[in-house]
Amino acid sequence: MWIDPKLCVGCANCVAVCPMEAISVDHRTRRAQVDLDECVECHACYRGMSRERLNPTVVRLVRRAAELFRLRFDPEPDVCPTSAITPQELTWPRTVRRAFSDVLVTHESTGILGRGTEEVKTNDVTGRLGPGRAGFVVELGRPSVGARFHDIQRVAMALASAGAVFESNNPLTGLMTDPTRGTMNPEILGEKVLSAILEFQTELGEVEKLLQLLARVAEEIDTVMAVGVASRCDEEGRNPLEAILPRAGIPILRAKTNLGLGRRSRSGLPPPAGVPPEVPGGVPPSGPSGPREGEVVQ
Repeated sequence: MWIDPKLCVGCANCVAVCPMEAISVDHRTRRAQVDLDECVECHACYRGMSRERLNPTVVRLVRRAAELFRLRFDPEPDVCPTSAITPQELTWPRTVRRAFSDVLVTHESTGILGRGTEEVKTNDVTGRLGPGRAGFVVELGRPSVGARFHDIQRVAMALASAGAVFESNNPLTGLMTDPTRGTMNPEILGEKVLSAILEFQTELGEVEKLLQLLARVAEEIDTVMAVGVASRCDEEGRNPLEAILPRAGIPILRAKTNLGLGRRSRSGLPPPAGVPPEVPGGVPPSGPSGPREGEVVQ
């Protein structure tokens, strides 16, 4: 992103809009500027503000005249009065910034908006996660913090060394030069994104070990990490993670329960009581008794 100094009047409205705090006003030139190293090309400043086309010379003269009388003339806080915010044509490797940071951009490798993955919560449709398996999502970075790919690689390499198998339908996996080692394309290691998600599977017996590994590597990276782990429920609606996570000192939080609203992934399952066998569009939601066999709780 670029702010045209010929148009900018230094109102600073765009400063508060940037989720990465990459915009500042140079008080010597009275112009806003973008720190391109911190900007993740999320386009929040460009889309999050109304754009007017006032004459910048007139706006500057009015503001300076008002200052003589110790008055302020500022536009509405959600407006760029002179349309100074200008998207740039991005080239590789900077294009990865927008791909992972702009929620309206579709990842070419997966065809999914945002960070490029629907995660394990769509397991009723994808069938990625089988019985006896645990699915992990490791999100690196958040607004105002972001994540650089050298930190993402550090986490991925630690997981790969412990035997994690990365999800193939994930844009981060597509950027790895060797998924068995977790190494990323060296051209992108210095690039920064709003956030990105690593996905992998493991046996249920490996969950505790991998959680301990993630806790250690979290201390070695310069960003924040959020970890989610999911498994399929058994025929009684029980989740095997309910016995595993407390041993690792992690409380059980049912963040998401997959109700099975997609197509039927297990044809042998009967519908819940009171629901006709054939429901257009797929499996009906669970009944009051809780999750059904094969559903995923994350």
